[in-house]
Amino acid sequence: MIRTGRQYLDSIRDTREVYINGERVRDLAKHPMFKPLIDIRARIYDLQHEAATRDMLAYQDGGEWHAVANKLPRTQEDWWNKRRATDTVLEAIGGVVTRVGDETVGEMWSLFDGQDVLNEVDPQFSANIRRHIGAVLHADPFHVSANTDPKGDRSKAPQDQDPDTLLHVIKETDAGIVVRGAKYETAAAYANQAFTKPTNANWGNQALSDYAVGFICDLSSPNLKFICRTGFAGRACAADYPLANRFDEVDALVIFDDVLIPWENVLFYRHTRAASFIRATLHRYSAFAFVQRNLKLADMMIGAALFNVRQTGLDRQQAVQEKLAQLAVYREGINAHLTAAVALAERSPAGLLMPNQSLLYSGRVLACSQLHEMMHVARELCGGQICITPDKASFEAPETKPWLDKYYCVNDSWAAEDRRKLLAFARDLLNSDYAGHRLTFQLFAQSPPFFHLNAVYRNFDWDGPLDFVRKAADLSERVMPGGGRAAGDRAIRQWFESQPGAAAAPSTTAGAAA
Repeated sequence: MIRTGRQYLDSIRDTREVYINGERVRDLAKHPMFKPLIDIRARIYDLQHEAATRDMLAYQDGGEWHAVANKLPRTQEDWWNKRRATDTVLEAIGGVVTRVGDETVGEMWSLFDGQDVLNEVDPQFSANIRRHIGAVLHADPFHVSANTDPKGDRSKAPQDQDPDTLLHVIKETDAGIVVRGAKYETAAAYANQAFTKPTNANWGNQALSDYAVGFICDLSSPNLKFICRTGFAGRACAADYPLANRFDEVDALVIFDDVLIPWENVLFYRHTRAASFIRATLHRYSAFAFVQRNLKLADMMIGAALFNVRQTGLDRQQAVQEKLAQLAVYREGINAHLTAAVALAERSPAGLLMPNQSLLYSGRVLACSQLHEMMHVARELCGGQICITPDKASFEAPETKPWLDKYYCVNDSWAAEDRRKLLAFARDLLNSDYAGHRLTFQLFAQSPPFFHLNAVYRNFDWDGPLDFVRKAADLSERVMPGGGRAAGDRAIRQWFESQPGAAAAPSTTAGAAA
């Protein structure tokens, strides 16, 4: 059943070892660098109960309420509901948070799809997967995901260097496996559990490896240590840095110092083919929620830039409109990929409904690869004042307030305080340490950019273009056995043919245009 915010707060009051700025944290919920995001996560849980938002964030099944975000996707309606739920949350909290659970639970659905591969290792693992998916549905934990290791020498196999560089199993016991190593994970210090799995490892020709392990880790387990980067919250006045002080998600190096993982929490072990399969399909669902956050980030950039040019009377200039249009095209490109990925969704091996993989992964490349360019366009539109405006204390001090009121008051509609707030928001969104951190995070949060492109390469159906050129150039049949249409084109054709009274499907070009 869905939790309350209070139940979540109680669940992280345990004995876990969390360190930040060289000191151990005794109460996460009260520490200034953790409290803002912990409060937001608690707020999200409470939104699932409140009358105004409950029907958008939760659903009933068998008389119990469950989180929409955790529901296994079987229909297009499930995906529209998930998209609406994420938008509802981001709008309610007034910003973008990434690691709050809905963007990582989808990785468990990829495991659900991979049960046949995992059964080659041990049928018990499939049962573990199904049980944990059920546990997420019914217990509503704060579920995160960990796969990035300290890198070591990546030209070598894991076993050919310090064995603890990458997380691995050191022994088996009747109770479970014991693991040693480290993982980086955002939000782990204040989450309940993590799906922990291998990084993009160099397995060589190995069929078995102690490094090929995936499991659910209870983050209150003994012998875990969380060494966190310093947070942005509390460093400077919240009025001057409104995003950094509310939405910074603290990352941790999670140390597994001989941690026992019970057998029922082990999802795959030793089989390198299983590990490679999981890595290759890991984001087939979770990428949707991740890219949707880029859409909301684009809205934030457009809003900040548009408010600024309207404040200063520049919105009617053609050069300004062209730059605003660039931001709009970026935003609508993301929107189009998300919408089409659901409209042309595909059945997964286990019968779930996947967003169209080629469209989803292409949308992720668009959202991430162009983000830095769009941030720079937004900076231009916001102007140089975002980096030179005095802080709030100067706007309040008796000696300086009259001057700042004079020079920051634009007109009767835009007083100096509103102008200051907008510039502070834009600075924190585009120019601050926090803004730079978020840009890097977006590039690597699901995997590095080369992996984004590899995912497109693996999921695009190359037969369609090949078949078209073979026919147009009158090439011999033998140059390309088989043939067919690209996945998106094929889905469009199938949709036309499924409509009542449909005649022959139109050409690919006409279908795409329609």
